[in-house]
This record gives sequence, C-alpha cells and structure tokens, in this order.
Amino acid sequence: MAIENPICASCSPIKKEPFWTNKIIIMLAIYGLVFVAGQAISSFALLWNSLSMYIATIAVPVIIGLLLGGVIDWLVPREYVSALLAQKKKRTVIYAVLTGFLMSVCSHGILALAIQLYKKGASPPAVIAFLLASPWANLPLTLIMFGFFGVKAFYIIFSAVIIALITGWLYLILDNRNWIERNPNTAAVDAGFSMIADIKARIDKIKLTPASAMNGLAAILRGSISLANMVLWWIMLGVFLAGISAAFLPEHFMHQYMGPTFLGMLVTLFVATIMEICSEGTAPLAFEIYRQTGALGNSLVFLMAGVVTDYTEIGLIWTNIGWRTAVWLPIITVPQVLVLGYIANLIFK
Repeated sequence: MAIENPICASCSPIKKEPFWTNKIIIMLAIYGLVFVAGQAISSFALLWNSLSMYIATIAVPVIIGLLLGGVIDWLVPREYVSALLAQKKKRTVIYAVLTGFLMSVCSHGILALAIQLYKKGASPPAVIAFLLASPWANLPLTLIMFGFFGVKAFYIIFSAVIIALITGWLYLILDNRNWIERNPNTAAVDAGFSMIADIKARIDKIKLTPASAMNGLAAILRGSISLANMVLWWIMLGVFLAGISAAFLPEHFMHQYMGPTFLGMLVTLFVATIMEICSEGTAPLAFEIYRQTGALGNSLVFLMAGVVTDYTEIGLIWTNIGWRTAVWLPIITVPQVLVLGYIANLIFK
C-alpha cells in the first residue's frame, strides 16, 4: 500500500509496510517466544536469564545513545559536522578521536551516535575513528580500566587511541582512492564559514517559551525514534547472539583456551566477536582473563576485538554507510589488535 508523501507532493509515494515486517517487531517476537518457552523448558530459561542480564547491562547506555542522537539531530546543524568531521585531512580523524574520548556511552550506545553523525555529514573515516575511540578510550572507561589494571591500563588506552588514529588515517587513503563509500549527507561549507559566529547568531535568535521547549522535546523524540528504527534491531540481534553464547558456552572454556599464545589470542578474538555487548560489561570479563591467565595482551584483544569484529557494528556500517566501508574495518584493525596484543604479552609477562 502506498500513500502520498506529505512532505513533497512531487516525490515518490511512501510505501507503508505491514507492521509485522518491521525488524524490531520480529526481534521482540523472538524475545517473547524465548520468555514463554523458558517457563517450561530449562534450556530456554537459561537463555532468557542470559538475555535479561545483557538487556539490563545495555538498556540505559543504548537509551542515552538514542536520546543524544536525537539531540544531535535537533541541535547540531549539518554544516558543523561537515566542517569538523568531513574534511579529507588528518586533523579530521584527530577531531573524531577526541570527540569519542569525551563520550561516556558504551560501544553499542555509541553506534547510535555514530550513525547520527553520519546522517549529519561526517565522513566514513571520521565515523570509523569515532567508533573505535569511544568504547575503550572514553574518559569514564579510562577510570574504570585503571581500577582493574592499575598502571597497565595506560597500555590498553594508548593502544585504543593508536588503533583509532591509524585506522582513520588509512580510511582517508581509501577515501581518496574511492575504495570506500562517500557520504551523500555532507553539506557544502563555505571557506569563510565561522562556526563560532554562527553559534552566536543562533543563540541571539533563541526565545525560550513553553511552546518552543515542547517543540524541541518533540524534535528530539522524533530524531531518537528515527535513529532507533535504523540501529535498534541490530543491537537486539547482537544481544540475542551474545545471550546464546553466554548461556551455552562452557564456563571453563575462557580460562582454558585463552592463554598468552597466538592461538590463545585467536580464540580470544573469536569469543570477543560473539560476546561483546557493552564496554562497561566487557571490562570485568577482560580483567578476569588477565587474572586467570596473566595475559594482558589477551585482555587487550578481548576488549578491542569486540569492537572491530562485532557483527552488530559491521552490520550497521554495511547497511547505513556501505559494504566496502564495513569490509575494510576488520581487514585494517584486526592485525593491529593482534600485534599490539602480542607486544603486550611480551612486555607484561
């Protein structure tokens, strides 16, 4: 069924899809089936318990990420993002890494913000650098990491920043050679554009009234819902697969097969790929690996690989930016993670 586009009469009609084809509805139905089956079948009860644990871990960060994405959609003009995060310059990647460092949202919450920045005009290199820097180099997690690892956390934070910078700069090279997708949302910015002057002009025009406040809240909500339609089902899929691994992966597996060897790092890479859900939740697991094996490099691989090989993240990049940008992510980052992990195992024996 098609209905007339209310925004543009000359545009193509909007196709109204049946609600049951919505991917979020499908995932909710799957969750509901697991819950119902869990009342009678012990294996499904175990799976539901794992899902509940993960949902409790990521719910608040994801909601914060969606709301911040709505704020960006409403408050931040496309020209600002294009001016800071769309230029083909090395400092663009540095800006993206610094922005990621200032964020306090977990790896799955940051996905919503990254896609919102892309919608506002940020280049794929900037989006990738932002994604890599935020989960493990952000300020709150830095403090948590020092609580777990002490001064050795310096190495982990340093590695996360280095990987984000190198990957962003390599993506710039790919961009210059047209080997990745371009962002069609990027706005043209005049050479003489002054962000500070524009902000002052916008502030002068602000009139705070109850009506304007309600309009602002409505705009934030619309932006958050639009963003949720793009990213939420991927997050729900990631939670479901991680819940399966948490429910049915033997407890001794992590400690037995994640030793300070190259094979151990490969196993860690695989486990991190299917288990990574939220940076706050993964940090204690990474410390447990270090406590049991003494392999700081494996903890680094577990922390970083959960970001660079996460199917949720790669899927979102694939569907929202493009398949080439998504495919290059593990190709560029995984070798860096393994090399830095190997060095850490040599240094911190």
